[in-house]
Parts: sequence; C-alpha cells; structure tokens
Amino acid sequence: MSQADPIAELESLESEGLAAFAAARDSGAVEAARIEFLGQKQGRLKSAQERLKSLEPSAKKAYGQRFNAAKRAIEEALEAAKSRVERPSIAADAIDVTLPGLMPKLGHRHPLTQTADELIDLFGRFGFQVARGPEVEDVRHNFEALNIPLSHPARDPVDNFYITDKTLLRSQTSTVQIRIMENQPPPVRVIAIGRVYRPDEPDETHFPMFHQIEGLMVDKGVTMADLKTVLRLFASSYLGTDVKIRFRPSFFPFTEPSVEVDMLWHGGDRWVEMGGAGMVDPNVFRAVGYDPDEVTGFAFGLGIERLCMRRHGIKDIRWLTQNDARFLGQF
Repeated sequence: MSQADPIAELESLESEGLAAFAAARDSGAVEAARIEFLGQKQGRLKSAQERLKSLEPSAKKAYGQRFNAAKRAIEEALEAAKSRVERPSIAADAIDVTLPGLMPKLGHRHPLTQTADELIDLFGRFGFQVARGPEVEDVRHNFEALNIPLSHPARDPVDNFYITDKTLLRSQTSTVQIRIMENQPPPVRVIAIGRVYRPDEPDETHFPMFHQIEGLMVDKGVTMADLKTVLRLFASSYLGTDVKIRFRPSFFPFTEPSVEVDMLWHGGDRWVEMGGAGMVDPNVFRAVGYDPDEVTGFAFGLGIERLCMRRHGIKDIRWLTQNDARFLGQF
C-alpha cells in the first residue's frame, strides 16, 4: 500500500470491497469476496490492519478510526450479500409462492347480536315467536295503550327522545306487544327484541341506546306461576343451573301485579336487576280489544346488554358500542 496516503488507501479498499459484494451473484462469489477482503490470514483488511504498526504515533488514531469504519461497512456488505443470494431468484412481476400467505381478517357477529340470536333460539324452544316493531313510535303505542296516563312522569320530555309532540324514539319494546295484540286474537306467545332509547347519562351500566327482549303470553288461564316458570327455565337454560332468580314486588302501569326480576350468579355477592315483569293489566287488554274477563297474560322485559355483560364478564356497557377491534375480537 502507498506510504503517501494511508487514509486514501483505506477508502479505496472499502469501495472495492463494497463493489465486490454488490457484484456477487451466488454464494461462491460471496465466499470468494469474503476471503479476499475479510480473510484472517491474507485478507486485504488484515494487511491494512498490520499497516497500523508502521505508522507514526500521531497518525495512528485517524488511521484506526478510518480502518474500523471500513471494516464495519465491508462486514455489513457481506451480510447483505448473503441474504440476497440465499433468497430464491424471482422475476419482478412473478408471484413468489414460497412467501407465507396473508390470512384475511374475517368479521363476525357483534356480542350483542350473538346474545340476541341465542335468546331468540332459546325462547323459540319455549314456543315464543319473534315479533318486531318500529323504533320511531307514536305516543299511543308507547304510552296510552300501555296504561301510562298523560300525567305519568314516564312521559316527561326529560326522560324521552321526542321527535314531535306525537312521536318519539320508543322507550321500551312493550310497544310491540300492543301492535301484535291489535292485529292478532288470542292465544299469543311472542318475544319482541330490539333497540330502545332513553336519555340516560352514560356510565358503566347505563347508555342512552340499549336493547331489550320483551316477552308476552296471552291465553285463557295464564297465571303468575306460568311467568315464574318461564323465567326460571330461561335463567337455568341460558345462564346455568347455579344461577338463582328472585321476584320482588314492584309497580308498572301496564302490569298488575308487577315484579322486578333479580338474578344472582354463582360466587356473586349481590343480586343484579335484569328487568321487570308481571300480569298484563286489564286496561291494556281493553286498549287492544281483548276481553280481560276471557283471557289473562304475562309480560316481561329483560336488558340484553346486562345479560351479555354478566355472561361474558364485561365490566362497562360502553365497551359494547366503542367498536374497539381488540375488545370485539374476543367474541
């Protein structure tokens, strides 16, 4: 190597090494370039390193730094060349069938939809047919026919989403009961399922839009015992035989007597309210043209979100509407 400019010699050595590895087209050429530049006995870098011993002390530091940089660059070129020649050669426009395929992301039903479908299937085995109704309702079906008078606080605009004086977003799926009974003589055995709307402040257990499943059974001789039997069968079939159910006296304008339905899961430390139920009020029968002296019936309403949350251990109702793929992917 020239004694005049050792740094320039290192720069030339680095350029030649990079060019040699870039030009290598197979493993044999890569190995030949490695021996030439990085060989432990007669490699050109080894010779350049020996050159350091003959330099003046003042020139050793600059030469050593440039030598290290050249060595790193050539070693990186070696690794890049190895990776390149080890990959199969394919045309630019060809399909490399050796590459792993990309699995498509398949969608699936929302946990609330899954829960609703399971409830429809379960109550179908109990003999209940599915009924649906409009989400935008008139005040007659949402209040008047359900024995909720004009003075009742449930009709307050603060507690409802009114669209006009006569229409609103339904606050309960009981409206479907009225529509069914208006158009079908007894016997009736249906479940109504769908969204309902109430201007609640969102928190862990409340949301202004949620889902209900409403059950209605009307025939001669229907009693409270029938209601309790259906709900107990539902609880044990859907939630497990270790789930306890209790009924607390309550009041609803459209049922008399009325009860609140609470459930206690195995290992739980508190009862959770799941909905309301009771025997259909005679005034509701009169509003749809049924004779309360001829038929009796029961009705119940359960919150689908609460059933879904309790079954899957979901802590916050808002998670069900945030569309977080990490959360939804668990179902």
